[in-house]
Amino acid sequence: MENIATWVAPIATTFAALMTASNLGSRVTGWGFAVFLVGSIAWMTLGLATHQPNLVWQNVILSVLNLFGMWRWLGRQARIEEGGERAAAKSAALPSETLFPASLLSKAKLVGAGGQPLGTTIDAMIGRRSGRLAYLVIAEGGVAGVGERFRRLDWAAATVDDDSIRTATSSLDRLPELAPDDWPGR
Repeated sequence: MENIATWVAPIATTFAALMTASNLGSRVTGWGFAVFLVGSIAWMTLGLATHQPNLVWQNVILSVLNLFGMWRWLGRQARIEEGGERAAAKSAALPSETLFPASLLSKAKLVGAGGQPLGTTIDAMIGRRSGRLAYLVIAEGGVAGVGERFRRLDWAAATVDDDSIRTATSSLDRLPELAPDDWPGR
């Protein structure tokens, strides 16, 4: 058992850290906490087999935190996202304007003319009094946030299509580039 735990503990912990740090949505993050729980159990097993009570107790505490993370992301957050999706679906059947969850503006794929992917929305700027969307912040390029560039897409040039944002442009090169920490106030 000690031999298996020696391999499972670091592999599960590393894979779980990758899953949660990638921020790929509530389900992936929630399952990341489940994998963390597997790692914690393996670390506890290793601690028991090697007579390391501190390792055991630390991972008892981490197991409780992992269970909380699973509840938070697979339970609570998943239900919130489902509520937004259901409201959007219900509104599509009504004669009024179709709604979409605002959380979409921090994770939707941006699709250009012809259906090609251009980037991912990471945020939006909204008027405090009017509640109107001014512009979207689009991330393009890079790997895991390294080397990515940010662009501004005026809300007037965007439409929401299910779980993506569409624009008529075929390239982000014409859109203004934004510094990661200095966006325009208008």
